[in-house]
Amino acid sequence: MEKEPIEISTELLQSISSEQAYQYRIIPFNVLKNGYAFKTDADNMNSLTQELQIILGKEVVLEKETSENIDLYLRINYRKREVSRLNTRLHYSEDFLLNMIHEAKEIGSSDIHFETFEKSNRVRFRIDGKLLEKYVISIEEYPKIVNRIKIMASLDISEKRLPQDGRINLSTELEDFDIRVSSLPTLHGEKLVLRILTKNNLVVNLDSLGFSSQELEVYKNSVKKPNGIVLISGPTGSGKTTTLYATLKLLNTVDTNILTIEDPIEYTLEGVNQVQLKENIGLDFSSTLRTFLRQDPDIIMVGEIRDAKTANMAIRAALTGHLVLSTIHTNSAWATVSRLLDMGIPPFLIASTLNVSVAQRLVRKLCSDCKKEEKIVTGVFPKGFKSPSELKSHYTSTGCDTCYHTGYKGRKAIYEIIPITKELIDNIETKTVEIDHYLKEHKIATLKDNAVSLVSKGITSIQEIHNLLND
Repeated sequence: MEKEPIEISTELLQSISSEQAYQYRIIPFNVLKNGYAFKTDADNMNSLTQELQIILGKEVVLEKETSENIDLYLRINYRKREVSRLNTRLHYSEDFLLNMIHEAKEIGSSDIHFETFEKSNRVRFRIDGKLLEKYVISIEEYPKIVNRIKIMASLDISEKRLPQDGRINLSTELEDFDIRVSSLPTLHGEKLVLRILTKNNLVVNLDSLGFSSQELEVYKNSVKKPNGIVLISGPTGSGKTTTLYATLKLLNTVDTNILTIEDPIEYTLEGVNQVQLKENIGLDFSSTLRTFLRQDPDIIMVGEIRDAKTANMAIRAALTGHLVLSTIHTNSAWATVSRLLDMGIPPFLIASTLNVSVAQRLVRKLCSDCKKEEKIVTGVFPKGFKSPSELKSHYTSTGCDTCYHTGYKGRKAIYEIIPITKELIDNIETKTVEIDHYLKEHKIATLKDNAVSLVSKGITSIQEIHNLLND
C-alpha cells in the first residue's frame, strides 16, 4: 500500500465486516472473478487464506503489507465497534439489517439513510453531522430491505406512493432504544431515513452543553421564572431538543407538574408527562396545548412552534401563569421576534410573555491529537468578514487514527442568548429589526462571536464555521 490514503470503494469495503477486518488484519483492495484480494500483515498466509475462503465462501488471494499501513487503513476504513457481535458473514437478511442498525448506534451515528437511484442503492450513516457512505446494496435486494424495515415499523408495504412515518423498538440484553422511520417516494423507489433515539434517561446537563458562565447564568435565571416563554431557535440538527431536555432535567422536581407535546419523543424523562404528537387523529400541538391548560401544569414544553395557532396557544399559556418552553426555526435569537410578528402575534403580547430568546448551532470539534496550528492569512475568512485583530493564528484539521482521519471528534454547541429587558420590550413594540448596537453595549455574544472564540481557543476550525460567518 502507498503511504497516501487509497480510495477503497464502498462495494469493496463491505466484502467483509469491521470485526473480520480487525480480527484477521485484512484490507480488501481488488475484486477477483470468484472472490477478493486482500492486503495483510499476517505471517501465516496459507492457513489464513484457507480460513477466509471457508468463512467468505469465495476465492481469496492475500498480499503481504506492512503492519504500519494495515493499522492506518483499518482505522481509516473500518470504525471499531464497542461491542463485538456474532455476524461473521455479510448477507442481506434480517440479521444484516439489525447488525447495521446496532453498528450505526455503536459508532455514534444519529441517522441511517437508505437511498435508491437508477443503477445503484446506498446506505449512509450521519456521524458528527456529516453523512458517510457505509454500504452499497444491489437493485434486486434493496426492496427486500425496505419492506423488512416497513414491516418492523408497522408501515403499509403496499403503499409506495405516499410518505409514511413509523417507529421501531429494539430491545436486547445490551441496549434498549427506539428508531423513528420515515419513508419518502422518490423517482426510483422509496428512500428511508432511520433516526436513532435513546430511551434511557438523558444524562446531559446544561453545564456541559457549551454555555459560557455568563450565558448559563442568564439562561438559568430565565427558565426559573414562574411564567413566560423560552424560545430556542436554529436549523434542524442544531441541538435544540437536547438543550430543551437538559432544561427540563433542571426544572424536574417532585413539586412541579411538567407536560410535553413532542414529535417525536426523543428521550424519556422520569417524572415528566410526555405526549407523542399524532396529527392524523387530531392530536396536534395547538389542540394538545388547549388540553394541557386543564391539566394543572406548571411547565409546558412544546416540541416546535410551527404556525400562528400554536404560537397563540403558547402565549395564552404563558399569560395564564405557566412557563412554556419551545423551539422555532429562525437564523438568530432576535429573528425569533420577527418570526412571531410574521405569524400575526401582536407585539405587546410578545413583549409581555417572552423571557429569553436563544439561538444555537452545533460545530465539530477538532481532534486534539492531530490539529495543526497555522498563521492567519488573507482569504481564510469569508469575504466581507473582518477577523479580530488579536487573532493571529488558527488550527486546521489533518486527520489521524484517533479521529478516523476526519480531523474532527465530537461536537460542541454555541449559543446566542438575548434576555428580554425593558429596552428590548420597547424595540419589540416598535418592531425594531436592528439591535446590533444594543448587543455590543450589553456585551451579548452573538453566534459569530462565539464561533470565532472557539477558533481562537483551537477548539474548531475556520472551515467548520465558514457558513456561520457568511450569515
